[in-house]
Amino acid sequence: MSGTVVAVNVGGARRVGRRSATAIDKRPVAGPVPVGPLGPAGDEHVYAGHGGPYQALYAYAGEDAEFWEAELGRELWPGAFGENLTTRGVDISGALHGERWLVGSVLLEVTHPRIPCATFAGFWDVPDLVRRFAVAGRPGAYLRVVEEGVLAAGDPVDVVSRPRRGVTVAELSRARMGDRSLLSRVRELTGLAPSWRDWVDSTADVKPSG
Repeated sequence: MSGTVVAVNVGGARRVGRRSATAIDKRPVAGPVPVGPLGPAGDEHVYAGHGGPYQALYAYAGEDAEFWEAELGRELWPGAFGENLTTRGVDISGALHGERWLVGSVLLEVTHPRIPCATFAGFWDVPDLVRRFAVAGRPGAYLRVVEEGVLAAGDPVDVVSRPRRGVTVAELSRARMGDRSLLSRVRELTGLAPSWRDWVDSTADVKPSG
């Protein structure tokens, strides 16, 4: 399976309206972009909960962006979701935790979905965006850098390995948003980010809903 990188987006910390500084506003950059263990060159993170090796890059599908354009009645630019990679032809919601992508010379591994926050809602000026984003089931995927390298807009996104069994990005999002019926499968995953492993361990004794 393969898709394409439509845009590579990076951003620096700046104030958005009256809110505190954020680096959520990413913009496309031209040419090859070096990618290290903490993400693309020139990209910044403001909050301690953002970034790090398990969230080195964030990918969002152009097809899902089009859903939001129709939903909100506005045009959204590449990087509007705070994503580093805007893709086309990649089923990001259906990507499995642990599957690996080769993009340019960078080997990436899918880690977990994006959990929407108030900063995201404020950036778009959509007060109920956190709820709507969760319900839509189009969370995008965070990526870990397995092998450093260089990537650029126009590069193929080749899915080079995929677990035989696993949990999709969309299912991880549903679990985090309250679907306890998925917890047993999530608990079996190896290589979860420490924050996710802590969350799984803290909710493991909760009975499934329904």
